Amino acid sequence: MKGLAKMIEHVAAVVVAGGRGTRISGAEHSLPKQYLDLCGTPILTRTVAAFLSHEAIRSVVVVRHKDDENSYNHAISTLPENLAKRLMPAAIGGRSRQESAFAGLVALEPLNPDFVLIHDAARPFVTQDVISSVIDILKEGPISVLPAVPVFDTLKRHDMDTGTLKTVDRDNLWAAQTPQGFRYEEILHAHRKAKASSADGFTDDTAIAEWDGYAVALADGNPDNFKITTANDLERARHRIPMSNSSEPFDCEQNVAPLQNLNDIRFGTGYDVHAFEQGDAIILGGVTIPHNKKLKGHSDADVVLHAITDAILGAISEGDIGSHFPPSDPQWKGASSDQFLTYAINKVTEQGGKLAHLDVTLICEAPKIGPHRETMRTSIARICNLALARVSVKATTSEKLGFTGRKEGIACMAAATVRLPFSEGDTQ
Repeated sequence: MKGLAKMIEHVAAVVVAGGRGTRISGAEHSLPKQYLDLCGTPILTRTVAAFLSHEAIRSVVVVRHKDDENSYNHAISTLPENLAKRLMPAAIGGRSRQESAFAGLVALEPLNPDFVLIHDAARPFVTQDVISSVIDILKEGPISVLPAVPVFDTLKRHDMDTGTLKTVDRDNLWAAQTPQGFRYEEILHAHRKAKASSADGFTDDTAIAEWDGYAVALADGNPDNFKITTANDLERARHRIPMSNSSEPFDCEQNVAPLQNLNDIRFGTGYDVHAFEQGDAIILGGVTIPHNKKLKGHSDADVVLHAITDAILGAISEGDIGSHFPPSDPQWKGASSDQFLTYAINKVTEQGGKLAHLDVTLICEAPKIGPHRETMRTSIARICNLALARVSVKATTSEKLGFTGRKEGIACMAAATVRLPFSEGDTQ
């Protein structure tokens, strides 16, 4: 029964996004900081995705400012559909962070979750490990849990009257982060009590728990889980993504290692050829293209997906497409090639990795690839769950030389970049 209880525990999250971000200045700051662009994606979108993607969290509510409806709707529209459909309607925040957090807690009342995590929208780099750590400690019994990192820098206190500095003892000092976790009923009661007592000015929710007499347990934070507060923080965040994350902002939905740990970068190539035969269409990259012939093959003869599949299998040293799907096997007669590609991607996931980029070159005289290039890119990106920007499709001719030059068939070359975690025994 203990295992069953853990399964049915309801963990919810409140993402507080009602602030104005007044400490970020500059021409681009026409929006509150949580809606600013972070390498192609709003900060809020990245933050919310981390919680929607966590396997233990069943409900997420964002608390927005009353004037931010358009910005909020845009940010949410960029979430993958499978995540967006799990998001609750936004709550409207108050004049302070304390009031906004309370609004989020009240919005969860119909659900009455067992536990709730409260997180700052401007912390987009929160990891799945930090979220899990807070939840795990909550389930052990504490009323409230604070993720934090130890303070290593020497601290000074400035006396405004005398202008002197005094060193602060940093022993046992911790820098607080979010998400802060709570038993839902207790933190809601503490917020209500603070409001009724006109006790305000709390800068985080564990401070309210402390005020109401609850002890706070510590969980391991992460130095990368910093809050974007100033223009320098925003610049730091924009540099961090291309340096440590070569994939989309929603990799937390995949059951793989954090991307900053996927430093074993592999490269594989694939090559495939299919001859023409009588027909009225060909399939390239999962797209049916009208033509006066079709490609001959045991499956659907999608030369593009076959080459990509081989490239991915090569990158992870898993042989070639023929060793996994032999053409002598009747079950693959006329099979759609997207299942071969999905199989190869699943092999990457099994190794704890992530597909990062694909580059395809078609070699043929006909049909013309240009009019279909973007449709093919979109199809390949969908099959591979990749951003469109991570799929390249090119075409060339062989200057009428060889079998492609004689319009006897189509050849395709593909290159795949895969990121894997280093395993024990690997040398870097």
